[in-house]
Amino acid sequence: MSNLQIGLALAGVLVLAAMVGHGVWAARRNRPRQADANDATDMAATEPQLGAGIEPELGAAAFELAQFPLAGPEIKPALDALIDVIAPIALDGPVSGDAALAAMPTTRRAGGKPFFIEGFSEPSQRWEMPLAGQRYAVFQAGVQLANRSGALNDIEYSEFVMKTQAFCDAVNGTADFPEMREEVARARELDQFASEHDAQLGFVLRARNAAWSPGYVQQNASRLGFVAGVVPGRMVLPASLPGLPPILGLTFDTQAALAEDPAQSAIRELVISLDVAQVDRHENAFGHMRDAARLLTQSMDGLVTDDNGVVLTPEAMEQIATELELLYDRLDAHDLSAGSAVARRLFS
Repeated sequence: MSNLQIGLALAGVLVLAAMVGHGVWAARRNRPRQADANDATDMAATEPQLGAGIEPELGAAAFELAQFPLAGPEIKPALDALIDVIAPIALDGPVSGDAALAAMPTTRRAGGKPFFIEGFSEPSQRWEMPLAGQRYAVFQAGVQLANRSGALNDIEYSEFVMKTQAFCDAVNGTADFPEMREEVARARELDQFASEHDAQLGFVLRARNAAWSPGYVQQNASRLGFVAGVVPGRMVLPASLPGLPPILGLTFDTQAALAEDPAQSAIRELVISLDVAQVDRHENAFGHMRDAARLLTQSMDGLVTDDNGVVLTPEAMEQIATELELLYDRLDAHDLSAGSAVARRLFS
């Protein structure tokens, strides 16, 4: 074999080796980032959390939350004249809670609106859902005026009347129904207000280079206080007190989370969401949202955009924060403060 042939053969081997090496490098580069198996210890003890405590990395937002502790979940009757049609029910005589429960309709909705029946408890001096072993001298029935499915309409009002009347027949009661046209008109006004003040925000976190595996996303999010939700591919940042809706949601591809080998699933984006009306303003939810986006993009090599892929600058986020404060003020002025029981029902 001539020197030329030997040289060409060596050159071919080098080219082939370079191609194989590039292929291996590209495969490793494009492989979804994996959770650190050596970092499975108690991360809550070493990493910043958005849902609890005061961490230096979170700045003034956490101090604001600490200085304004939240009240506990509201203990109050379900019905509220602000967002419900209420029909008082007079009785011929006291009715047991057991009889009231037996007379309840099989479904607690009138069309797409929640339907309620409450009895007035003399010992506690408050309205409550009927309880076995109690006795009641008066009841009231109600149906919600509006929710995210729209305003109460004539058909739903008629269904409310029918269900209430059936209950009255069973307990020897007489209902005093408000005039339908007035209530339906009030429902439309409330629905209009709710539509104009319903804010659901979302930040999209996109991978700059390598994609993320589900385990990698979960590990990084858990370091900030997020916990697994009930749906695969969803995590939540819990509220300060049990029984309240989560402060934030974090979602990614459900199919990736359910894959036979999730480590091989490639996630290129996730969404951090805030349902404004569901969370008390003193939770500083938007501050937590910005902090979560910032810390996750730093640790996962991503960037923050809106739904259309436009990068969100600090100035844009500050403008959103300013508008949110105005929204909170308007909700407060209408006795529909974010996070309150009536607001959570109206914006659901």
